[in-house]
Amino acid sequence: MSDREYPTRPFVGIGIVVIKGNHVLLCRRGKPPNVGSWTLPGGAQDVGETCEAAARRELLEETGLVVGDLHFCAHVDTIRRDDRGQVRFHYTILDFAARWESGEPVAATDVSEVEWADMDDLDRYDLWSEAHRIIAIARGLLA
Repeated sequence: MSDREYPTRPFVGIGIVVIKGNHVLLCRRGKPPNVGSWTLPGGAQDVGETCEAAARRELLEETGLVVGDLHFCAHVDTIRRDDRGQVRFHYTILDFAARWESGEPVAATDVSEVEWADMDDLDRYDLWSEAHRIIAIARGLLA
C-alpha cells in the first residue's frame, strides 16, 4: 500500500498535455493507481512547489522533455473507492497545455513507455474520458 492510499485529505496532482502537430504525448503508467494504463504525463505537486513548477518537473522526470509557455486547461477530480466504499485514492488534478519545442521523450521514473499519439487515433489507447476532455481543451487553447 502506498502512502497515498486511504488518504485523510485529497492530493494535488498535475497533468500536462504536450502537443506536437497532430500528436499528443502519452505515458503508460508504471505505478499505482492504474498501472499499465495510458495517460497524460504528470504527478503529485510537492509542498512549496507552484503548480507550473510541478508540471515542468513531472514532465522532465517522466519524459526528459522541457516545454515553453504553459496554459491552464481545467481541473479533474478523481476519487476511487474500494469494495467497502472507502476512499482509496483522492486526487484533484490541475491540467496544463504546452506545445512541444524540441527533444524526444524517453520513459523514466514512474512511466514504462512514452509515445506521440495521433490525435485522430486516440481510441486505441483506451484513455480515461477525462483525458479526452482535457486533450480537447488543450487543442482549443493552443490552436
